[in-house]
Amino acid sequence: MDVLSDLLHRARTRSSMVRQLVQRPPWSMTFADVPPLTIVATLGGRASIRLDDDDAVPLLLGAGDIALISATGRYTIADDPSTPPQVVVRGGKKYAVGGNEDAPAGRSLAPRTYGDGLPGATTMLRGAYELRGDVGERLLDMLPPLAVVPAGPRTRAALDLLTTEAACDEPGQDAVLDRLLDLVLVLALRAWCARPEPGLPAWYRALGDPAVGDALRLLHEDPAHRWTVAALAAKVGMSRAAFAARFTGLVGEPPLTYLTNWRMTLGADLLRDTEATVAVVARTVGYEDAFAFSVAFKRARGVSPSIWRRGMR
Repeated sequence: MDVLSDLLHRARTRSSMVRQLVQRPPWSMTFADVPPLTIVATLGGRASIRLDDDDAVPLLLGAGDIALISATGRYTIADDPSTPPQVVVRGGKKYAVGGNEDAPAGRSLAPRTYGDGLPGATTMLRGAYELRGDVGERLLDMLPPLAVVPAGPRTRAALDLLTTEAACDEPGQDAVLDRLLDLVLVLALRAWCARPEPGLPAWYRALGDPAVGDALRLLHEDPAHRWTVAALAAKVGMSRAAFAARFTGLVGEPPLTYLTNWRMTLGADLLRDTEATVAVVARTVGYEDAFAFSVAFKRARGVSPSIWRRGMR
């Protein structure tokens, strides 16, 4: 499994949510309950999106554009930047701005589809992701608080399919929507990461190098293996010294330092999400005993595994 797929697999929960809005201008909605990652796409018409920040500049979305929102604060989607917020979405309910009364949710046009459905309406699709743990943080580190991916033939085809399925209600529909939302996310991440601008994590840029990319894949496929620099170098067909220098130069840290940090990430999530003993967690991530793992974990996180576990619950 490649590194990006591994991160998505480990960070992903199965509680994603997909909704469509078909609304005639003027309209504006502020989302107060923000999941770790939100996908917003304009399917027809145009829209603007702005983070709830005094310095934030609204970004415009054309048909087929995708916004990836990893900010932790509120954000507003509107037909136009000048349209004042009309509705706040909080706790899964809509409230009129300036009041506590429920705002009209809009007519149900189809499963997961709401609005007025009138001519000239903007059609928006919103998918909310729940990501978990330290692995999820690694994934989110790839993105700024708000990233806009311009429309492209591959993302548009995936959005069209997701749009069609979002309006269906058949057996297995949740599984279909989960996988299609994953597809849209991966294609959008690829498009975002293909930009020439800097800002991506060093490990992602290093995936394009044949030798270092293969080494990263090996470390993610089997982090518990007793890897050495020499063994990794042999696997990718390089000398030990040349491989170590190349890996460090591209990733920003030596191979075994990267491996240790990845093991600590996996260990932290196992401590948070499972009831496994520290000894079991240690063996799962490649340590022979709980003591060796605890020493490495405390060096990386500043507290022992047991204290970390108590603090996360």
